[in-house]
Amino acid sequence: MTCPDEPGRLINWLLCSLCVVRARKLWSSRRPRTRRNLLLGTACAIYLGFLVSQVGRASLQHGQVAEKGPHHSRDAAEASFPEIPLDGTLAPPESQGNGTTLQPNVVYITLRSKRSKPANIRGTVKPKRRKKYVVASAVPAQEALAGPSLQPQEPARAADAEMPGYAQGEYPANLGERPWRGVRGAQLPKVQESNIRIYSERAPSWLSKDDIRRMRLLADGAVAGFQHDSSGRGVLLLVLEGGASGATPRCGPSPCGLLKQPLDMSEVFAFHLDRILGLNRTLPSVSRKSEFIQDGRPCPIILWDPSLSPASNETHSSVKLTWGAYQQLLKQKCWQNGRVPKAEWGCTEIHHHEWSKVALFDFLLQIYNRLDPNCCGFRPHKEDACVKNGLKPKCDDQNSATLAHIVQRKQDPRHLVFTDNKGFFDRSEDNLNFKLLEGIKEFPESAVSVLKSQHLRQKLLQSLFLDKIYWESQGGRQGIEKLIDVIERRAKILITYISAHGAKVLPMNE
Repeated sequence: MTCPDEPGRLINWLLCSLCVVRARKLWSSRRPRTRRNLLLGTACAIYLGFLVSQVGRASLQHGQVAEKGPHHSRDAAEASFPEIPLDGTLAPPESQGNGTTLQPNVVYITLRSKRSKPANIRGTVKPKRRKKYVVASAVPAQEALAGPSLQPQEPARAADAEMPGYAQGEYPANLGERPWRGVRGAQLPKVQESNIRIYSERAPSWLSKDDIRRMRLLADGAVAGFQHDSSGRGVLLLVLEGGASGATPRCGPSPCGLLKQPLDMSEVFAFHLDRILGLNRTLPSVSRKSEFIQDGRPCPIILWDPSLSPASNETHSSVKLTWGAYQQLLKQKCWQNGRVPKAEWGCTEIHHHEWSKVALFDFLLQIYNRLDPNCCGFRPHKEDACVKNGLKPKCDDQNSATLAHIVQRKQDPRHLVFTDNKGFFDRSEDNLNFKLLEGIKEFPESAVSVLKSQHLRQKLLQSLFLDKIYWESQGGRQGIEKLIDVIERRAKILITYISAHGAKVLPMNE
């Protein structure tokens, strides 16, 4: 009785030899068979039977492989693993006609996809700047301003390392691909980058297409000439290209921008805040480095709107209104809920809700020259216009103080247009002008909801980042954050004021 001699199974062979020796001793021994010997012999027999069955199966498989050849063996091995498609997900097992399913000997996996958008860029990291080029467009200048951004489709993400992150997939939705990818040695002409930078597929939702088109016109439009404002205030109007060919460059046929002084840069911040709050009462405003300023500092330029009502040189208002008459208008609630005011009420054509919007807007920016031109509600600085013009002593007779910058459109007298929106960020919290809120019992729901939503900072960062010149002139993200800190603190104070005085928050979308 012998054991199979297989390579690599020395242990099995030794055990088999011991079993055979022990069995021979049992047969030759004259001693009685004890239970111990019987159990040991039975175990050896079972083990021998197992070895015989394994040897028979191995010999059968070797015979089949020898008949089919080595090439067929490789094909069979490869057939047991299905091909992985490009998306990295294996197809599910195929189903047979009888309802059974073939289960291949694989593990179904899904490869990890690449990041669909870049990680948030931190303000402390400044990657190396790289020059980018775009294909020059043959579209006329005016049409190009109304079309997509002139920015490179794949700008360097280091264009401004302080770029704020866009929530909910807004930043950046898609950076696109360069149209010259794959072309070697292509020399493409440079195109001047727009100062209104939009790196995602769409602008922030609070800015309309007309807003973006006008911002690009003000920021990038070529200056065809200039003229002075007819109001006699010495304001310079830049005539931008876009009028009829051959016509004399002047405002009306051509678009114009009202150029202000560098100290009025808060007008740009006011425009973006107005759009975020859903008021939509200011004119588009951007920052621009003008060749008409000697030191070349950035200046705000505001869209000139010929549809505004003519304003007097003294108050720059289309409606002459004193503080006392204004308070009476607030009590009468003129034109609210479609009511036609009576003649004895002394109402103007302005809707009652407009005063709530302008009061909220002016309080956040501490704009005093509209509702409180005499600076009666706070302690002014010597640089303020009311001090320079000697208006502060007139606070003894507040009811006779004349409101300023109350402007309407000719075709829309029910609504106000917020002009001259120079705000002040240096007003301390113990010196805020609460006189601006006097008599206001209702506030716009859209604006209050934004102030309560904790998203005001994020939206302001996204919106102000579009204006490259303004962003850089304020010191980048660090400087912008300081301005937003002031507005957020005032927003909290305003919400507390609304709650403490029991003011109503109403939808004002008439």
